[in-house]
Amino acid sequence: MIKPITKSIDLGDGRTITLETGKLAKQADGSVMLRMGNTMMLAAVTAAKDAKPDVDFMPLQVEYKEKFSAFGRFPGGFQKREARPSDYEILTCRLVDRALRPLFPDDYHADVFVTITLFSADGVDIPDALAGLAASAALAVSDIPFNGPISEVRVARIDGQFVINPTFQQLEQADMDIMVGATMDNIMMVEGEFKEVSEAEMLEAIKFAHEAIKVQCQAQIELMEECGKTVKREYCHEENDEDLRKDVWAKCYDKAYAVATSCNTNKHERSDNFAAIVDEYKATLTEEELAEKATLISRYYHDVEKEAMRRSILDEGKRLDGRKTTEIRPIWSEVDYLPGSHGSAIFTRGETQSLTTVTLGTKLDEKIIDDVLNNGKERFLLHYNFPPFSTGDARPSRGLSRREIGHGNLAHRALKPMIPTDYAYVIRVVSDILESNGSSSMATVCAGTLALMDAGVQIKKPVSGIAMGLISEKKGTNYAVLSDILGDEDHLGDMDFKVCGTKDGITATQMDIKVDGLSYEILEKALAQAKEGRLHILGKILETLPAPRPDLKDNAPRIEVLIIAKDFIGAVIGPGGKIIQGIQEETGATITIEEIDGYGRVEISATNRQSIEAAMAKVKGIVAVPEVGEVYEGKVRSIMPYGAFVEILPGKDGLLHISEISWERIDDMEKAGLKEGDIIEVKLIDIDPKSGKLKLSRKVLLPRPPRPDKPIKKDGE
Repeated sequence: MIKPITKSIDLGDGRTITLETGKLAKQADGSVMLRMGNTMMLAAVTAAKDAKPDVDFMPLQVEYKEKFSAFGRFPGGFQKREARPSDYEILTCRLVDRALRPLFPDDYHADVFVTITLFSADGVDIPDALAGLAASAALAVSDIPFNGPISEVRVARIDGQFVINPTFQQLEQADMDIMVGATMDNIMMVEGEFKEVSEAEMLEAIKFAHEAIKVQCQAQIELMEECGKTVKREYCHEENDEDLRKDVWAKCYDKAYAVATSCNTNKHERSDNFAAIVDEYKATLTEEELAEKATLISRYYHDVEKEAMRRSILDEGKRLDGRKTTEIRPIWSEVDYLPGSHGSAIFTRGETQSLTTVTLGTKLDEKIIDDVLNNGKERFLLHYNFPPFSTGDARPSRGLSRREIGHGNLAHRALKPMIPTDYAYVIRVVSDILESNGSSSMATVCAGTLALMDAGVQIKKPVSGIAMGLISEKKGTNYAVLSDILGDEDHLGDMDFKVCGTKDGITATQMDIKVDGLSYEILEKALAQAKEGRLHILGKILETLPAPRPDLKDNAPRIEVLIIAKDFIGAVIGPGGKIIQGIQEETGATITIEEIDGYGRVEISATNRQSIEAAMAKVKGIVAVPEVGEVYEGKVRSIMPYGAFVEILPGKDGLLHISEISWERIDDMEKAGLKEGDIIEVKLIDIDPKSGKLKLSRKVLLPRPPRPDKPIKKDGE
């Protein structure tokens, strides 16, 4: 029996995380089984021995997979096996990737694969908060070069108190849900959603998370030492030519700096001008020299361009497009652009543009979620599309990318808190990015707000978003926080920090740090500057449409909701659905019914008011309780020798006895003047307490003739 090496982490509230290595997946370069309660996940890492030719980036692939057997469930579908990853699995991959990627050495280019598999779950603890710790621990016990360890924790605020890695049940009560990834010294990644919290409260949560992360990082260091993995593998993935590097810098830097400070607002012209510099340099070389050195030249020139852009900002305060560090690009927006949709908006900020639509649907349009630990329905959907033409790329679009899922999720989290509680409609927001040069996800938030208001959705407050950047020197002695960053400022900068919110607080955020040593002072300044920019953008949005439209568009479905007693659900549906189907066919409305909290929720929808009102009347008739003394308009269902049966409410017949038809005596029903299908007014005069049978009268609604022995008195007599 193999004796594994274990390390325990006390969360301080009676819960413990255990890291175990040396027992499972021993042929991987590093593997760790993490356990918290009955939640268990295995992280395994492998790395190629050498880098592929001409690879000058970090080819990291992170996979997170949940086994349905982990929670004692069968996968859905015909295959009955796990297939493509769910959105939740992809989002968890991204959380781990974003924290790990910046910490691999800059010159390390071998393929690295991190696979995290959830093998056991109890539905209590949320596994995504543990995936980063498991992955980092697996790297720690391997010989793969990595400047970690890191860990990730979730912080929730419940009743004013911060909680580390809350349970599913606890998270439902939280007004803050934030995931933080960090090393012992630095914050690397932040993502979360909030119910309009302040910048100071968000910063406090990050600090609280970091203290817990430090403990988890220390445990990994101790585990690494026990495994004897403090020395990592040697590698050489870059062959450099220092003379060539110096020559490229000497002949290209001044030209690149001139382009960086030229304040050209056109993205493609600026890119062409930068490209022309290196093309001019390459033209001075022979074909043999170029074939040998082209890859190195491109790498060295990338560093030249990066430094020129950074020095332009730090030394002269000039951004690539000439803006000040706090300046927002020109904004224009428009609503009601697409007549066929239920709501639409164009939002354009600089060279970034989103065309967003809103579609309103019924309960039948709900998204069914069938993940391992998450089963339910989603009534607010947001989808983000990023076609290649939006950046001028001539390439095909091959399905949905992880980036598109991640950006859509951020915008979804930003807008969802502002959707009215118990809103009758299912909402689908679709953002199609038509142009992109920086922060298309934030353009989605802004366009989404406008499209929702254009659709007549009475959102609680409008939401805007902004992307912040950072250019800094080592140790943060000289830095510049940039508002509304360009694509190049994101790519060549040190931080990408997106903040969304209303005028009263933050609703969602996402931050990626690409450098060591980001201080809380810089982070605090970035948050304050982001608030100013966010409010500026919000003002521009409200100039286009200051408030939600008071009503839906003419082509939008109309929905009415009835809450009925649970006992009437079967009566509305009818045997085999006969009653509800009949109402739909007769009225043209769509009806759905479900039991919620011991009541029946009936949703009636149609494109016109008449259909809804007709269906509403029929449903109300079914669920109405007959009351003695009430007058009803009923339909004669059948004629019997002793009277007629009249339907006063759907499915509720009463007996109109022959003696209650008229004040005049009737001996034969043929003389009563009634036939099947007649609509008559009757009054409910009694309900038999034992049988529940209804007794009706028509004559009490008719004038009573005078008796022969009592003549009518004249006035004055």
